[in-house]
Amino acid sequence: MSDIQPEIQSEIQSEMQADPAVPTTPTVRFADFGLSPDILRALNDQGYVHPTPIQAEAIPVVLQGRDVMGAAQTGTGKTAGFSLPIIQLLLAHANTSASPARHPVRALILTPTRELADQVAENVKAYCRHTPLRSTVVFGGVDIAPQTAALRSGIEIVIATPGRLLDHVQQKTLNLSQTQILVMDEADRMLDMGFLPDLQRIINLLPKERQNLMFSATFSGEIKKLAATFLKNPVTIEVARSNATADNVTQTMYHVNEQTKAEAVSYIIRERNLKQVIVFSNTKIGASKLARHLENEGVNASAIHGDKTQNERMAALEAFKRGEIEVLVATDVAARGLDIAELPCVINFDLPYNAEDYVHRIGRTGRAGASGDAISLYADKDERLLVDIEKMIKYKFVRAELTGFVAKPASAERERSSGRGADARNGRGERGEGRAPASDRSTQHTRSAYTSTPTSRKEKVDPWFLKPYEPTLAAEVDTSSVAPAGGSIKPSKVKLAALLGGLPKN
Repeated sequence: MSDIQPEIQSEIQSEMQADPAVPTTPTVRFADFGLSPDILRALNDQGYVHPTPIQAEAIPVVLQGRDVMGAAQTGTGKTAGFSLPIIQLLLAHANTSASPARHPVRALILTPTRELADQVAENVKAYCRHTPLRSTVVFGGVDIAPQTAALRSGIEIVIATPGRLLDHVQQKTLNLSQTQILVMDEADRMLDMGFLPDLQRIINLLPKERQNLMFSATFSGEIKKLAATFLKNPVTIEVARSNATADNVTQTMYHVNEQTKAEAVSYIIRERNLKQVIVFSNTKIGASKLARHLENEGVNASAIHGDKTQNERMAALEAFKRGEIEVLVATDVAARGLDIAELPCVINFDLPYNAEDYVHRIGRTGRAGASGDAISLYADKDERLLVDIEKMIKYKFVRAELTGFVAKPASAERERSSGRGADARNGRGERGEGRAPASDRSTQHTRSAYTSTPTSRKEKVDPWFLKPYEPTLAAEVDTSSVAPAGGSIKPSKVKLAALLGGLPKN
């Protein structure tokens, strides 16, 4: 197998290094878990010796075949916590046969997003690089043919998003009848995204006798209810308080006007000289609009969200990792699974509707013990969302004002009237004229209804109604009835039948 790529190496290092803010036992080593020499070789290639707390507690339990619910702060190595023991357990079935039948799907790892699936697949591939085990990733938004070819060749470990997994099951390119281990990574996010029916269908396709693992940064009440339906006497592992944020991330809340948020983001980026930052928006339209605004301000930015194709999203992520893009504006589709080494800052352009998403968003920075900044902007209407976040993480924010930030005078009006292009085309804006004073508005409105001004709408008038009355000398008038000069005109006698459209026959 070819050497691991440098960027993947950096991601694995971020995944495996321990968080110095969390106490560790220096005497515990990966070699103490009884892992295969092939796995230890892959770890030693990267210089990994001591596990993180979640790994130290989870690996021995998973190796025992127990069901596990694991909760830990994001960025502390949950992926290795379940993938390393899975690889160890599956080595008993590893073989080098070319027959696909000798390589059935024995482990299934479900993730909520394509980005997270791709990230987990990179880690799994690195950990089993010296073993005969095969792994692949399947997710939507890309061509299904290469995935089909990989599955038909025989795969032991499949990392997948629920929707594309069911597509392969329906096309009979994937068989889960021999799956021994099921992993739900970030299961709470899968519920938020409406995957519960798909999860139930997938669980029904699996053998009843299997090992189940759930790992996440947060465990809501809904997740615990789901876990109760298929986990059997699980071992709960929490290396930190549930729904807590990392101590090495500085969290700041700035109160700004709703109409000036976009300018505030560009101001923060310029003042702090940020060269790599993720900005989170609640909506796809908002993410695209903010990215365009930053581009107009001279910031190299790009947006990723659900309306982008998978190839576009992956290209933007790779460009961001290489430093070609300074600002990545993302919806919560990217809040999970992005592992970018030494990401210094994240900005919440919108506070998340789901308070738990706040933990995952700011978890993109301060990974592997590095320090990071999490900056959030909130308007008056966001006070309820802010209170929900404070209740969940049990932390009271200091509401601060963005010092030195002065919005452009016309920015608020420009934001409110961005869709009213008629005013800019009717002549007033071109001459630099402002809005009429209040005392003149009624007069201006009355005058515009009757005068031809650029802003008044001309009514179509038929010129026939403007002509003076002229007597009509109709042809049907009997000329014999015309009297000589000075006399009177005798009215012609027209029979009634003629007026009604006909005459009686003679």
